[in-house]
Amino acid sequence: MTDQFDPTARYGRKHAAKLQRETGHRPAQTTASTAGPDDDAASGSARAAADTTPAADGPTVGWAFVRSRRWLGYFAIAVVFAIICALFGMWQWDRRNEAVRQNEQIAQNYDHTPVPLDQALPRASSWDDDQQWLRVEVTGRYDVDDQLLVRNRVHNGQPGFEVLTPLVTADGRAFVVDRGWVPTGNRQDAPDSVPAPPSGVVTVTARLQQSEPRIPGRTDPSHTDQVQSVTLADVADKVDTPIWTGAYGQLASESPAPAESRPLGWDRPSADTGLHLSYFIQWFLFAAGGFGFLGYVMVQEYRNLNQDDPEERERALERQRRKDAKPRSDDEVEDELLSAHR
Repeated sequence: MTDQFDPTARYGRKHAAKLQRETGHRPAQTTASTAGPDDDAASGSARAAADTTPAADGPTVGWAFVRSRRWLGYFAIAVVFAIICALFGMWQWDRRNEAVRQNEQIAQNYDHTPVPLDQALPRASSWDDDQQWLRVEVTGRYDVDDQLLVRNRVHNGQPGFEVLTPLVTADGRAFVVDRGWVPTGNRQDAPDSVPAPPSGVVTVTARLQQSEPRIPGRTDPSHTDQVQSVTLADVADKVDTPIWTGAYGQLASESPAPAESRPLGWDRPSADTGLHLSYFIQWFLFAAGGFGFLGYVMVQEYRNLNQDDPEERERALERQRRKDAKPRSDDEVEDELLSAHR
């Protein structure tokens, strides 16, 4: 730190001129021709006094720098960053709320007392989002001749198929039952075997699922019993009997039980809400961190620009005293010893 403040060297001529105007500095005007002996004596005394008087501290900037275009730009960037973080945070909050809604719906419908199919789906195209996982009961005969396989279904990392078997009711309509999953066989494009459903009249309890959307860019293999997805409008084209097109059912139970083991069923679903809540909090912490970092940089620049201010000098000395008073860590002692031996 120098005893003499040089604003031109530190801030540039333009800023130095501004500081000079603010502090009221004016060049001294002397007229040698009009000075008399008394004036010369007074001038000598003044110069002697000036030589013994300590130099005044240089001008300080204060917080005026935050009004500069550069810092206004920093503030704008911080605000935009905070808005982006808030938008991502609210998106995670919406996803968390959706997961909570799904869990509530699963809890309400999954173990619900079975509802007659005709009551839950009075029309072939009937469907309501609140009906997902609702247990329904229907009686009929499985139509094995129109049984279909859904391709590219994965269970625990293993590829396979889901088995769709129409259950033909007494009124001649068929309700599509997803009986479960079977693994890919040795031929890769089909399972080695598909467990047969019970024969005769069967009472089925199933959980409702909405018809799946078509997969863009994929078409069902022609002249086969396979489909790309449970898109009931496409399934209807492959089944001779009119079917319910609004929803199908994942098999929960059937009576009588089949003679052989069923295809693999499904675990109870659960939507994770913890991660979404964690991400929501993190995004808002990022937003606050952006302003915190900006504040830190602002304080550092204030200290640099105002280091000639007596009050700031005292604060800097106090910070250094506190730092020196702290016990040094082992790493700091080791670094000091290594530096001394170099």
